Amino acid sequence: MRRRWKRRTPEFKKQAVERMQEAKDLGQLAEELAVSVRTLYRWKDIDLGREKKVREPKPREQKLEEEIQQLKQSLANRTLEVDFFRGALQRVKARRQRNTATGGEAFTTKSEE
Repeated sequence: MRRRWKRRTPEFKKQAVERMQEAKDLGQLAEELAVSVRTLYRWKDIDLGREKKVREPKPREQKLEEEIQQLKQSLANRTLEVDFFRGALQRVKARRQRNTATGGEAFTTKSEE
């Protein structure tokens, strides 16, 4: 048997949603109203005749592009850190070389025999 499609009035939909909030069995309510449970949920998402914006999942490619950008930013930050510490190490080595370049003998605690 083929169901005939009917356009429901906004008042009917509003009353259906109100009853849906109080109903214990949505399947039974949907059967009583001659609509599907899915339709009831769709009507529930409608607000003053306008559908609420449903957040659609991002396409997989867009998610991957965002992840690539985050990884590139992280890599750039790590590269800056490495460059900073490399420069600091070079400055420390240069200071040590200036401090030990006196030309004198190194001090040792061992006694020579």
